[in-house]
Amino acid sequence: MEEDVPSRGKRMALAGFAMLCVALFGALCVWQIERRAWKLALIDAVDKRVHAAATPTPGPADWPRVSAARDQYRHVTVEGRLLNDRETLVQALTEQGPGYWVLTPLQTPAGYTVLINRGYVPEKQADPRSRASGQPAGPVRITGLLRITEPKGRIFEPNEPAQGRWFSRDVAAIARARGLGTTAPYFIDADAAPNPGGWPLGGLTVISFPNNHLVYAITWFSLALLSAYGAVMFWREKA
Repeated sequence: MEEDVPSRGKRMALAGFAMLCVALFGALCVWQIERRAWKLALIDAVDKRVHAAATPTPGPADWPRVSAARDQYRHVTVEGRLLNDRETLVQALTEQGPGYWVLTPLQTPAGYTVLINRGYVPEKQADPRSRASGQPAGPVRITGLLRITEPKGRIFEPNEPAQGRWFSRDVAAIARARGLGTTAPYFIDADAAPNPGGWPLGGLTVISFPNNHLVYAITWFSLALLSAYGAVMFWREKA
C-alpha cells in the first residue's frame, strides 16, 4: 500500500503535465488560426491595392500616416523630373540574375522629392553611360507600387553610404547621402513600362506572403489531442 502513494503521485504529475501541454498546444492552435485569418485579410487587401486604379502619391501632409499596414503596394503615380545624376545603385538578386536596383530621385512640381526604383540593371549596365538613352531629361510620369523604406541594410550586410555600398533601399540614408532635401518616406517601384534602350527593367516587384498557418494549426491541434489522450491514460493507469 505504501508503494501506491508515490506511484499515484507520479501519475497525477504526468497527467498534470500532459494537461498543461494540452493548454499550450491548444493556445498555439488558436493563435495560428487567428494568424491565418490575418494573413488572408492582408493578401486580399494587398491584391486590391495592386489592382486598383493608380492614385497620386501621398504628399507631405500625409507622410506621418504612411505605414506598411495601410499603404504597402498601393498603386500610385507621380510626375516630375528625374535627377539622373544622383541615382543610387542598390544590390539586387532578381529573376533576371544578380545586379542592381536603380534608385533615382524624382523632383516633383511641389518641391519635394520621391525616390523611384526605376528597375533592375545587370552589373554590365551599372555605369549610367551604358544606358544613356534610358535617362530622360524632361518631365516624366511614373506609375508603380508604393514601398516602405528598408532601413540600415541586410542583417549581415549593413549599408555603407560613405563607400557607396547599398544593400537595401533605405530612403532616409540615401536622401542624406545624395543631398536631396525634403524627401518622401517611401519609394516607388516603377511598373513594367519599357524604358528607352531597355534599361532599367521595371515591373519586377515580388509580392509573396507565405501562408502555412493552416498546416501549423493542424499540427498544434494534433499535438493537443495526443497530449489529452496521454493525460487520460496516465490518470486511468493502475499502479
